[in-house]
Amino acid sequence: MSGLPGARTCPGPGEASDLKSPLSAKFREPLTETRFQQLFGDAEQEPELLAEPRWSRLWRRRASACSGPGAWRLLLARLPPLRWLPHYRWRAWLLGDAVAGLTVGIVHVPQGMAFALLTSVPPVFGLYTSFFPVLIYTLLGTGRHLSTGTFAVLSLMTGSAVERLVPEPLSGNLSGIEKEQLDAQRVGAAAAVAFGSGALMLGMFALQLGVLATFLSEPVVKALTSGAALHVLVSQLPSLLGVPLPRQIGCFALFKTLAAVLTALPRSSPAELTISALSLALLVPVKELNVRFRDRLPTPIPGEIAMVLLASVLCFTSSLDTRYNVQIVGLLPGGFPQPLLPSLAELPRILADSLPMALVTFAVSASLASIYADKYSYTIDSNQELLAHGVSNLVSSLFSCFPNSATLATTSLLVDAGGNTQLAGLFSCMVVLSVLLWLGPLFYYLPKAVWMVTWVAVVTLSVDLGLAVGVVFSMMTVVCRTQRVQCLALGLAEGTELYRPLRESHKLLQVPGLCILSYPAPLYFGTRGQFRRVLEWHLGLGEGRKEAPKTDGPPDAAAEPVRVVVLDCSGVTFADAAGAREVVQLASRCRDAGIHLLLAQCNASVLGTLTQAGLLDRVTPEQLFVSVQDAAAHALERLELNGPKTCTVWV
Repeated sequence: MSGLPGARTCPGPGEASDLKSPLSAKFREPLTETRFQQLFGDAEQEPELLAEPRWSRLWRRRASACSGPGAWRLLLARLPPLRWLPHYRWRAWLLGDAVAGLTVGIVHVPQGMAFALLTSVPPVFGLYTSFFPVLIYTLLGTGRHLSTGTFAVLSLMTGSAVERLVPEPLSGNLSGIEKEQLDAQRVGAAAAVAFGSGALMLGMFALQLGVLATFLSEPVVKALTSGAALHVLVSQLPSLLGVPLPRQIGCFALFKTLAAVLTALPRSSPAELTISALSLALLVPVKELNVRFRDRLPTPIPGEIAMVLLASVLCFTSSLDTRYNVQIVGLLPGGFPQPLLPSLAELPRILADSLPMALVTFAVSASLASIYADKYSYTIDSNQELLAHGVSNLVSSLFSCFPNSATLATTSLLVDAGGNTQLAGLFSCMVVLSVLLWLGPLFYYLPKAVWMVTWVAVVTLSVDLGLAVGVVFSMMTVVCRTQRVQCLALGLAEGTELYRPLRESHKLLQVPGLCILSYPAPLYFGTRGQFRRVLEWHLGLGEGRKEAPKTDGPPDAAAEPVRVVVLDCSGVTFADAAGAREVVQLASRCRDAGIHLLLAQCNASVLGTLTQAGLLDRVTPEQLFVSVQDAAAHALERLELNGPKTCTVWV
């Protein structure tokens, strides 16, 4: 092995090293973590291996934010328009944002009123929910192409919670005053749910839990957002057919509703069934035209607003409400409601409903924002998204709004219509505001027809349980993959300083008595058992200890027992207390077996966890190296290979 690249005789214990300028010198001594900190770290910092505690770093970060520059950086981080508005390309983007915002605003009007019916509150509160959250997200959100407001999944979940908290009397025949009191109680319950979900998201923001977005895989979000539509469709079949039925809640509610609808089908209203059929006959072809000729149309055809106008005119001219008892929207109150804090006494009761809604809001919004951020080459801040949607739900609940989030339909519409930035949300708000202030009476005779949404998958269970199952299954696939990683034995590529897996080539060099292993997976409670087994297999430890350990190398390399093992930790992205204890136990077992353990390339977090677990009670700082090359060079010195000590080359 004297032919190793760059091998040379190293200075003895009493000799002076010629290492004066490590960055310019061709030859160098192997660097331990301690020596590396002495040469390249902070001169005033003690060369300790234990990483600075997280609470200390957070305290210093908060303290620095109190300074003038720190406060400005914090303001820039929390108010995204301060970052993107100075760079706004007015000539190139303004027209697209205006057209897209107005188009989405037109869709918000019928969609908001329809989703208010899903939420079991009067239609006007859907308009409130289409205004305040959009305005707040424009100021706080980081998704340039994200459209927020009423969302079918959340409306359905909220409606189930509202009808459970404020059930309709069994008699069913309510006077006008009793109906107003029931609606007021349900509006308060829906606002309390929005307040609770907003408060939970703000708590998640304070804990910096935006990283949870990594567990929301695209299949999970698509299965959730697409599939809840089947629940939406089935829940609105009674309204389509003109059959008054109580809403079914809980698991298997979809099948219970279907059974009730089939039983009550002979009692359906011909007038409302005709209105529903005509509405679908208009909506479906227009939707198909918008999709098929997306590239040719300057803006999507507003089929929804055309349907609203035609249905209102038909109901007014034919007196359908009085002659055939067709339910209509009625008078929309003008202006805005008075700000009102939801009843805090309801919060303990609605907490179980607010939590899944907060998770659904974050899941859908963060995933949608990430999809379009990747498509248009910009980044989003998942923690800032938690803040934006948390404030949006909490503040809008003061104006009697129900839970809201990003929406798939209007987000896709905004992108297709040429939207470029969050400024499109302001134009959308202008449309909804004009309806609230001036155009509300035009919707008096609008029949309660349903908003059709896309087909999906979550059928058997309720939406919140479907999300939980999807997220858990997605996380389990990640856990299962970490359980199946292989610990790789490394060898030296001849003529280089590179160490590669031995199974990749038969030309890699393996030193007798030296075992270099790479473990490319996180080391935590779920992988500690697998880590222990593969290390025992490679080193011949444990009760089933073999005369010669298993290796991927040639037979002559396996003939000599392992005397030095180098564990490459570059693939260990994190370690918890259980995984760190496993490394400490490995160090003890190696010491008892006469095997010299060297650790290479541990990141600061892993090294801190190992140190806290007591690693330095089993090994010395001289056994921790900055790279595999340095650790291997030290191992060759320890093995006293070919007489003179050898060193690696800094290339």
